[in-house]
Amino acid sequence: MGADVQIGPEGAALDLPVISSPPATIGSRSHKRYKSWLVWATILGLAVAAVLLTSLWRAQHAARVGYTTVAVDRGPVTQSITTTGTVNPVLNIIVGSYVSGVIESLYCDFNTRVSKGQLCAKIDPRPYQTIVDQDRANVMTADAQLAKDQAGLAYAELTFSRQSALFGEGVTSQDSLDNARSARDALRAQVALDQATISQHQAELQSALVNLSYTDIRSPVSGTVVQRNVTIGQTVAASFQTPTLFLIATDLTSMQVDTNVSESDLAHLADHNDAVFTVESYPDRPFHGQVVQVRQAPQAVQNVVTYDVVVRVSNKDFELKPGMTATVRIVTDQRSNALRVPNQALRFVPSGTPRGKESTDQARRSGIVWVMKNSAPHPVSVQLGLEGDTFTEVTGGDLHESDAVILNEQVSSQSRPATGAPRL
Repeated sequence: MGADVQIGPEGAALDLPVISSPPATIGSRSHKRYKSWLVWATILGLAVAAVLLTSLWRAQHAARVGYTTVAVDRGPVTQSITTTGTVNPVLNIIVGSYVSGVIESLYCDFNTRVSKGQLCAKIDPRPYQTIVDQDRANVMTADAQLAKDQAGLAYAELTFSRQSALFGEGVTSQDSLDNARSARDALRAQVALDQATISQHQAELQSALVNLSYTDIRSPVSGTVVQRNVTIGQTVAASFQTPTLFLIATDLTSMQVDTNVSESDLAHLADHNDAVFTVESYPDRPFHGQVVQVRQAPQAVQNVVTYDVVVRVSNKDFELKPGMTATVRIVTDQRSNALRVPNQALRFVPSGTPRGKESTDQARRSGIVWVMKNSAPHPVSVQLGLEGDTFTEVTGGDLHESDAVILNEQVSSQSRPATGAPRL
C-alpha cells in the first residue's frame, strides 16, 4: 500500500497515511436490495390503504342511501279523463211573448216553482180587447144583414112562385116572370155572401181572441223560474223577434254537466261511463254521474277541437246550481281487484345503474320494477295490463302480493363527500 508525501513548512517531507476506498463486499449489495424492497413495500401499502379507504367510504355512502318502498297489493285500477264543464238544467224553456205591449202584472219571480199553465205575467189587454169587441160587433152586423137578406129572399121566392103560376095561366108576361126570377137569384147570392162575411168576421174575432189570450203569459211546463228579464211597466215588442220574458228549468232535481273533451281522448269515451266531479262550492264533496251523450258537433277554439260530453247527475238536494263550474273525472276503464303497483315504481331506476335514462325508457316498455331483497334493490320483470291514473295492473311476472317495490331513493345530506373524504 503506497503513501503520499506532503512537504512541510521547513521543506521536509511528512509521511501521512492515505486511506483508500475499500473494495466492494457482500454487505453493501444487501443494503441496496433492502432499500429497493422498502420502496416497493411502501407503494404497495399505500395502494392497499387507498383501496381500503375507498371501500370504507363507499360502504358508508351506501349505508346512507335509503329507499321509499310500498307493498304490492290488490285493489282497483282506474283509467280516467279529467276535464272541466258547466252545470246546466237538463231542459231550459224560453218563455216569450207573441204580442207586443206593456207588462201590466208579474206573478213569477226568480226561483218561483211553477206548474204547467200557471200565469206568470200579463200584458195590458185593453188594445186587444178593443179589437175583440170590434170583431164581435162585425159578426153581429153580418148576422143582421144575413137575416135581412134571408127575409128578402123568402119574399123573392114567393114572388117568383106567383109569377110562374100567372104565366102558366097566360095572365102575366114573360118579362115579369124573368124579373121575378132575377130578383130571387140575386137575393140567393146575397145570402151566400152574407154567410161568407159572417165566417170571415168570426175568423177575425177568433184571431183577436187568440191575441187577447196571449196577453196572459203562462208557463208551458212545470219547473222553476231561473231567469226573469222583464219588470212591470216595461214594453215588449214582438214585431221582429220574440222577446224572452222568462227562462224556466223543467226539473232541477236532475242536472247535467256539459264538458269539453279533447279529440285525442274521444276514442276512450262511451255512453254510460261513470263520472265524478266537484264544484267550487263543495270542493270536498264528490258528485257522481254518468255519461249520457257524446255529441257529434265539434267545437274548434284556436285550432283545438273538443266535443261536448254530457254527464247526467241527480240533484235531489238542490245543491247544484245552473252555471257552476265543475272539474270532471270520467272513468274510461277500470279493474276491480287487480294486482297493482304504483306508476312511480315503473319509472324508478337506481342512481348507480349505468345508462339511467335508457334504463328508465326500457322499464316503461318492458315492465321492470325494483324490489328490495337482502337490503339491496333487484330488478324484476313484469307483464303490465291496464295503466291507470295512479296504479298499473300487473298481469304476469315474478312479482307477488306484499313484495316491497321501490318508489325512489332517499339520500341524506351526509352522503355527500366531506372534506376528509378520500381523494385518489
